[in-house]
Amino acid sequence: MSLFRRFFKNIVRDTDPQDDTVSVKNKPKPKYYGTVTPYPDFNASADASVLESAIKSKGVEEDVIVAVLVKRSNEQRQKIKAVYEASTGRRLDEDLKSALRSDLEDGLGTDEAVLVEILATRSNKEIEEIKRVFKEEYKEDLEQDVKDDTSGDFTQALLAMLKANKDESKDIDLDLARKDAEILFEAGETGKKVDVSTLINILTTRSGPQLTKTFHQYACVSDITLPKALTIQLSGDIEDCLIDIVKCAWNTPAFFAEKLHLAMKGHGTCEKTLIRVLVSRSEVDLKKIVEEYRAMYDNSLHEDILHDTKGHYQKVLLGLCGPY
Repeated sequence: MSLFRRFFKNIVRDTDPQDDTVSVKNKPKPKYYGTVTPYPDFNASADASVLESAIKSKGVEEDVIVAVLVKRSNEQRQKIKAVYEASTGRRLDEDLKSALRSDLEDGLGTDEAVLVEILATRSNKEIEEIKRVFKEEYKEDLEQDVKDDTSGDFTQALLAMLKANKDESKDIDLDLARKDAEILFEAGETGKKVDVSTLINILTTRSGPQLTKTFHQYACVSDITLPKALTIQLSGDIEDCLIDIVKCAWNTPAFFAEKLHLAMKGHGTCEKTLIRVLVSRSEVDLKKIVEEYRAMYDNSLHEDILHDTKGHYQKVLLGLCGPY
């Protein structure tokens, strides 16, 4: 089964917005689909002290480090990091890097696919924060860095996402979906040259629910799906970029499930991808990702992690995935 068919298998279904809410004091609240929750009775000073002892211990107590960091929320980890630096005068991330084996301390990595993944799955507010922190850390605008390191239509797509002006409403305009479907069809399938600017404009400014409706309408004007059309008409980074945007809009958990599967498929395992996805989604929608993984590949994420990884690195990944 092709990647596209597997990706869209089981996800072409109508969903009720109420499925993602829970009633709290008779008011609808978003359900929590993360696998990591704030640790009860949290004490940043105590955790920082435990980590310092584990790092200094002969042989390094990796089990202790895993137990502390995996079971704390990101906000709690940041507090531990601040207390650790204040009490020791050293950066926690640097001490961990020196003490741990490469698999455990591996960084996020930076490449085109990672950049698209981040920008396509973050809110406008999060993208603005990313730009702010980037400027603070590197004394340069992220937009300028993108211009320097990329080219052509791919640069245009990245800059469009960096504008952070995507509609985030959950409302769906059927007339707009029909109109956009026709525009996308004409831009991608009818002319001698693909109108990439038009594709980018629609795919980077419409909300996920709106784009999903547009993809359904696209089937009414074309004999092939939009991802298939993009594959036929485009190539290289811009093809991968726009297809990833489509996948994220259609079903973000399925997009990440595919990322995890590809990271463990074939010879070797891409540790950076596994860590990046599991850490970044552990307080967002990792429960959904685990469910989509099983639906798409007829196997559990936990089983594949057990098969493809080992040691403390494996324990970290399984800890982030939550109960099996």
